[in-house]
Amino acid sequence: QVQLVESGGGLVQPGGSLRLSCAASGFTFRNADMSWYRQAPGKERELVAVITSLGRSTNYADSVKGRFTISRDNPKNTVYLQMNSLKPEDTAVYYCKTIQWGKAYWGQGTQVTVSS
Repeated sequence: QVQLVESGGGLVQPGGSLRLSCAASGFTFRNADMSWYRQAPGKERELVAVITSLGRSTNYADSVKGRFTISRDNPKNTVYLQMNSLKPEDTAVYYCKTIQWGKAYWGQGTQVTVSS
């Protein structure tokens, strides 16, 4: 079955960096577009970044452009989100997502807290 497991979250100071990972299994990862979303308390879940199956195209929310980078390592079935110059407003639970067989699959999320 499809499984997505995020890791790498934690507490960082403003201006700091984190690298999130999402380990995927249960589907042909190299054929799948992958996305990162985040959800802050009291807010809707929002799309942060997307990467196509071969990693040839990426897109980002305006709020993270120039600071975040999505990448993938297909032989390792893993997608990453490198987050630099973190701001308090980046605080959220971060989720990775894919769509397989017409259905959305989500990881359990990893907490990112940016605070001094």
